[in-house]
Amino acid sequence: MHIEEHQWWSKHLKRDMALKVYGHWGKPVIVFPCSRGRYFDYEGMGMIEAIAGFINAGKIKLFCVDSVDEESWYNYAVSPSARNARHEVYDGYIVKEVIPFIRNHCQSPQERVMTNGCSMGAYHAVNFFLKHPDVFEGTIALSGLYRLDRPEFQLTAAELADVYFNSPASYLSGMTDPWYLDLYRRSRIIVCVGQGAWEEEAIEDTRYLDYLFRKKSVPAWIDYWGHDVNHDWPWWFKQMNHFLGYLYG
Repeated sequence: MHIEEHQWWSKHLKRDMALKVYGHWGKPVIVFPCSRGRYFDYEGMGMIEAIAGFINAGKIKLFCVDSVDEESWYNYAVSPSARNARHEVYDGYIVKEVIPFIRNHCQSPQERVMTNGCSMGAYHAVNFFLKHPDVFEGTIALSGLYRLDRPEFQLTAAELADVYFNSPASYLSGMTDPWYLDLYRRSRIIVCVGQGAWEEEAIEDTRYLDYLFRKKSVPAWIDYWGHDVNHDWPWWFKQMNHFLGYLYG
């Protein structure tokens, strides 16, 4: 398997940021790590090996990015607006630095990129897709939380206004802009959750996204796996192979 590691000083984040590339050809997929995760976690946790068939066959090409979750949503020492502001800087890094890098690397200057992630990575995958559907053509999101007024983020309902436009279940509910909705309807949206251990909140948020997509007439594959399917890597390996097989098999 062709693997590269790249690092550069981000003009948006004002610090070094790294990413890894897996594969020589195929649909570009940007991968966001789990909570407080790193760009090498997909490899370290076994996902790269689990989906190696698609990578080696030139079906997909992964770009695994770093996160700044510790500086944004998990930085409980600062205000919600400050956390939101740090995420917005990260948004600039992804869209204005990483996406041009991906397009240049793939020699496809106009191509839209798929997003992917598990757990907190699924939140990022959905949020980036929904905010930039002209940049991202769809998402494969596994076991995510899609609203920021969850206890994990230590934000009250009253503070949600400060982070509203990064809480997908919030802003999607109020979305009426035909430019966004038309692009959503022409995208490939897959959101999956198990119904086993540690998936309770993810089930609630996935059901709400399901409801919102149907209300907005946005086609989406919302998939609920069995009651034995836990919030854990072995199941995410199986889910990724299942959905990649559907999209690119």
